[in-house]
Amino acid sequence: MELAVSEISRWIESGQRKYVCLTGVHGVMEAQRCRELREVHNRAGLTLPDGMPMVWAARWAGANWVSRVYGPDLMLSFLEVAARRRWRVYLYGGREGLADRLAEALLQRFPGVQLAGTWTPPFGDLGNWVDHDAVESINRSHADVVWVGLSTPKQERWMSRHRPLLEAPVLIGVGAAFDMLAGDLPQAPPWVRRSGLEWLFRLCQEPGRLWRRYLGNNPRFALSILRRPPRLVR
Repeated sequence: MELAVSEISRWIESGQRKYVCLTGVHGVMEAQRCRELREVHNRAGLTLPDGMPMVWAARWAGANWVSRVYGPDLMLSFLEVAARRRWRVYLYGGREGLADRLAEALLQRFPGVQLAGTWTPPFGDLGNWVDHDAVESINRSHADVVWVGLSTPKQERWMSRHRPLLEAPVLIGVGAAFDMLAGDLPQAPPWVRRSGLEWLFRLCQEPGRLWRRYLGNNPRFALSILRRPPRLVR
């Protein structure tokens, strides 16, 4: 977490323009099936392990320094820094009204944070669509970081497609962190997150939406790394 916040801060200070993917089993398996999505992840300034299976796989490969970078915690850790440094924050995504409720919650928690704006995109598959109105709003806001709260892989594709059009140095996709930090979706207890069972907690919350994701991708991921054990690429 500390390395991630430090690197993102460095981009803002130096004016570099990058995006960050937070990826768990679902994102990895979707990227294995789709070359375009795999390239989106590989072009990211950072692809962070948002899931204990990612951490365990990294440690199996010998990367013992790796720890989980949980989306809601990354937002909170970064916003502590942003509030001190007066960086401007933009919230893109979520259902109607969610980004505004999240903005209120964050302003209460971090009174010094500079909220640049919010934007709720239309519901549905964004395809190859470019959100020109949102691009204009974000650029006009002079945001330093844009938090993107869409589902995976929609948010990764959105960041890759919009990165050349946006002046904000950093885009970060955090998915359900919007719902959790706004208080709309309960977070799993810390011991559940540490044990790698958060998927089961979330499946119980949203079975209709998530059963295909978890009951399909999780077994395939386990079989995949057993066949091809993780290794460091140097």
